[in-house]
Amino acid sequence: MMTVNEVSKLTGVSIRALQYYDKIGLLKPAEYTESGYRLYDDAALEKLQQILLFRELEFPLKDIKEIVTRSDFDKRKALDQQIELLELKKEHIENLIVMCKGLKLRGVRKLDFTAFDLSKIDEYSKKAKEQWGKTPEFKEFEEKDKNRSDSDKAEMIAKFTKIFEEFGAMKDSDPTSERAQDQVKKLQDYITDHFYKCTDKILFGLGKMYAGGGEFTDNIDNIGGPGTAEFAYQAIKAFCGK
Repeated sequence: MMTVNEVSKLTGVSIRALQYYDKIGLLKPAEYTESGYRLYDDAALEKLQQILLFRELEFPLKDIKEIVTRSDFDKRKALDQQIELLELKKEHIENLIVMCKGLKLRGVRKLDFTAFDLSKIDEYSKKAKEQWGKTPEFKEFEEKDKNRSDSDKAEMIAKFTKIFEEFGAMKDSDPTSERAQDQVKKLQDYITDHFYKCTDKILFGLGKMYAGGGEFTDNIDNIGGPGTAEFAYQAIKAFCGK
């Protein structure tokens, strides 16, 4: 048997939290001493471990209580689900680490963490729908996007962001240079592969939008530095023969 103080030291759960778990019926001690002190056996510690795993996965206490106190609670099944969820969290965190390291190595002065926000894809989709309606391009985007997981989207955003970081690294050079034109081709191919078929006409329209002010211009300049959006537009303009 372990006292509440010993369990607190072992698990890092505060004594107050353990007392609260007892109060709400989430984790009852194995028994109480004559003086009223809580004592925990191995079964209670095993249950606490399950509770902590669910807490790590951000389950509310009321939901955890409902899960772990059910008569048909399957510990092995729960553990399998917890492993799967933790692996998804691990994958997402690793993607963020890779992105941050990449930004650091490329010497970007300002880290724009809006690029990590998955809602950007949803916002892009919304704006695209408003602009294109049910054009073939938008239908193609919807088809490609429907089966993407959050980690797929995060990786896609990271690679798309990198293209504009690379534009930023060359923004003081000639936008008609071979290097800049190769970068435009890289952008066009990426859009075609991940969003929709990006013709020269569509690419030129995007270029004007990039440099047209507002959120798109601000985001691109935050990624590559001031002037990146305008440089990308000038390079696209040359690429499209405008």
